[in-house]
Amino acid sequence: MKNIEIKWTEEPEEHDYPAAESYLSLLFDKTTTRKYVKQLKRAPIAKFKAKDIFRASSLSLLGISNSHVEKDRKKILKGRLLCPLLLVRDEDHGKVIIADGYHRLCSVYSFDEDAIIPCRIV
Repeated sequence: MKNIEIKWTEEPEEHDYPAAESYLSLLFDKTTTRKYVKQLKRAPIAKFKAKDIFRASSLSLLGISNSHVEKDRKKILKGRLLCPLLLVRDEDHGKVIIADGYHRLCSVYSFDEDAIIPCRIV
């Protein structure tokens, strides 16, 4: 399905940051979490292939039967814009943490594993 055009906003939406903070607060203390969110807000947009983000995160791919993945797949098919992902490098474990955008990543991957995905990464 590589002929599907996946469109992106230029910046994450403001509500993506509290979502990232909520997730990161499960992994880090409050001070570290706030530091990462503050850095994410200032980080430039970088671009990575969907398959590389998955490999770096060591996460499993959610199938299209997941309701959030299906919702984002419908957005893609309707030509609606997706928001960039928010990523944090976990250097202690050699992984990338998907602070926000896991379902978007799974949706994009279902169309094209080589799709280039805009991200903010710290």
